[in-house]
Amino acid sequence: MTRVVRFHEYGGPEVLRLEEVDMPAPGAGEVRIRVRALGLNRAEALMRAGTYIETPDLPSGLGLEAAGLVEAVGDGVEGLVPGDAVSVVPPISMARYPAYGDLATFPARHIVKHPPSLGWTEAAALWMAGLTAYGGLIDLAGLAKGEFVAITAASSSVGLAAIQIANHVGAIPVAITRTGRKRQALYDAGAAYVVASAEENVETRLKDIAGPGEVRVVLDAVGGPILEPLTGAMSRGGILVGYGGLSPEPSPFPLFAVLSKCLTMRGYLVHEIIADPEKLQAAKAFILAAVEAGALRPVIAKTFRFEEIIEAHRYLESNAQFGKVVVNL
Repeated sequence: MTRVVRFHEYGGPEVLRLEEVDMPAPGAGEVRIRVRALGLNRAEALMRAGTYIETPDLPSGLGLEAAGLVEAVGDGVEGLVPGDAVSVVPPISMARYPAYGDLATFPARHIVKHPPSLGWTEAAALWMAGLTAYGGLIDLAGLAKGEFVAITAASSSVGLAAIQIANHVGAIPVAITRTGRKRQALYDAGAAYVVASAEENVETRLKDIAGPGEVRVVLDAVGGPILEPLTGAMSRGGILVGYGGLSPEPSPFPLFAVLSKCLTMRGYLVHEIIADPEKLQAAKAFILAAVEAGALRPVIAKTFRFEEIIEAHRYLESNAQFGKVVVNL
């Protein structure tokens, strides 16, 4: 028997239950790990609440990121043996491959021997943020040296990874956050400039920072009314990559800016990278090289014990964090 977290109904953090279940042996092409740390993501809160893109059968486990030690490998798995220290690239289905447990099983291609420079906590926080930022900025937008990039929700784990990746390729990250409360922390995290969207005119500030028409790339997790000032500050032929919808307000389509500047507005899911073996291999290589170079390091907001999973989800949804929420086992 092994401890797992499951939910039997949709709802708030209080529906999460710590239970004991039988853990089957890994199947062909699968790896079972003994989990040492879990990285928490908003996707897990959405699935728990019944508003995620995946609708699981109940009761369901959940969780997308983990780090730990290989305990067993299934038939056909090569290059991994019991005792290897590994971290997990998020699977497409967290209902099929849930991470929240003392033991967890994943497809072998999602298992990575992470750099020894990362401890369990940081290794569990690496892949969702790193892959999301890499996919939007590098794979889709082709962000290049010297370019300005506007990054909304900049204090999130993805936002902070995007700041680090932008700096790694020589681009100029402009962090956009709601208020000035996290301004200095964002500068300390590598932002070249910080814009507080609730306190400043976003379009005017971006034009002041980069010059009119000099923001080619925008990585946006917010949507809503901010789309108009963002596109208003973008360059001709620019690309806005939207990967989230944190704003509760409708997202007006900025038709005039899109038409007059020939803009691309691109919806993006990290699954685009994860489901494509070639893209995933390129992403792994980029991220591991950035970690080894000291350019990419997960920022940890707060850690919890496994028995505190309800409190961890409450904190995850508080919007108080700066970086990643991690549960240590």
